[in-house]
Amino acid sequence: MTLPDVLARIDADLPAATERLMDLLRIPSISTDPAFKADCQSAADWLVADLASLGIRASARPTPGHPMVVGHVDGPEGSPHVLFYGHYDVQPVDPLSLWHSDPFDPKVEDTPKGKVIRGRGASDDKGQLMTFIEACRAWTAVKGDLPCRITFLFEGEEESGSPSLIPFLQENADELRADVALICDTGLFQDRSPAIITMLRGMAREEVTIHAATRDLHSGMYGGPAMNPIRVLTRILGGLHDDQGRVVLPGFYDGVPELPDTIRAQWQNLAFDHGSFLGDVGLSHPAGESDRTPLEMIWSRPTAEINGIWGGYTGEGFKTVLPAEAHAKISFRLVGQQDAEAISRNFRDWINAQLPPDCTASFKEMGGAGASQMQIDHPLFEKTRHALTEEWGTPASYVGCGGSIPIAGYFQSILGMESILAGFGRDDDQIHSPNEKYDMECFHKGIRSWARVLEKLT
Repeated sequence: MTLPDVLARIDADLPAATERLMDLLRIPSISTDPAFKADCQSAADWLVADLASLGIRASARPTPGHPMVVGHVDGPEGSPHVLFYGHYDVQPVDPLSLWHSDPFDPKVEDTPKGKVIRGRGASDDKGQLMTFIEACRAWTAVKGDLPCRITFLFEGEEESGSPSLIPFLQENADELRADVALICDTGLFQDRSPAIITMLRGMAREEVTIHAATRDLHSGMYGGPAMNPIRVLTRILGGLHDDQGRVVLPGFYDGVPELPDTIRAQWQNLAFDHGSFLGDVGLSHPAGESDRTPLEMIWSRPTAEINGIWGGYTGEGFKTVLPAEAHAKISFRLVGQQDAEAISRNFRDWINAQLPPDCTASFKEMGGAGASQMQIDHPLFEKTRHALTEEWGTPASYVGCGGSIPIAGYFQSILGMESILAGFGRDDDQIHSPNEKYDMECFHKGIRSWARVLEKLT
């Protein structure tokens, strides 16, 4: 009867758990601003002390940037070993004028949708991080120990590009390696259904400049005989997709897998409303590959998008010039085994092959990384999915993610382990924006969810 006792303990301790989260939220651990370096250290020290209060061996490890918090606790002989990852740093609060209250004076507020915890970091990622710690606290209080071996890794630079993360993982790989990683930095599907992200898209980025004349030209004197690089650039980029929405770059779909039937069936059962999805932003018709569903387009298919284009005169009034240069930024979201470097090379070759006389192209190195796909045959994946289903009363599904979460890829490539990405945020949490919040229901049920996951590991 251990689990019912643990869940009852969580329910009774929710006010104290909320106050502990408030204490952590009051620390302005903004990693990207050197003025808050001492606060990042304070947040790391707070977490070390909190873990130590549960009998967990913990320390704040120095890095060239902000500390890594590492903790260890032993489990019963033969029990699984999991690594739980979160980050204690937060985004800057600008523009401060748009906050309704001090972002580092958190409060519980009543809203039409229920109680929320308001403050910077409430959802991303301090509130989510604390759901796991509070689950461990309840297990320890009821049973005296934890049901499995756990390593804790809390980063202080996630919101500023994680410059210290890869070297730290490489230098401490033997200590940190586990059977599987748990990451709580994601959200519910359509704000109500638990989900485990198993597909993360990678990215390749390119900035291209088309060069023509040696200087800007008067359009009355040179318009007609002189080549306009904006005309060249828009013509080429306008042909990046065919009439069915497919990307035309040679070799672009190399390494793109088809969706497994089991995952496709789960996604179909999610009843994703693409009409509302697009309607919320004033659109109505899916513009990607015409033979794919909107969820496939977002989660499991690669994309090519023009993110910015400029050249010539763009200020107030009018200046009739033929510009000497035209520029664009293009990003490619990658899936499966697509090679970011190969796609960048193919894109450059494709541009150069279409240039008319008198035009050349130059490219700026912008970097990229491949996609990550979790191998869900590890038994802890299904155990976690069943635990989430039991808590939320809605079947948990394996889903994709249109964006990128680099840590999951690093755990694969450096530590050789898969990651279970399960979080409890909602789309309206306003992460990275003024008035960030975390629903009290998500905090409470998130703690209960991890308690159930831990029970499945016994």
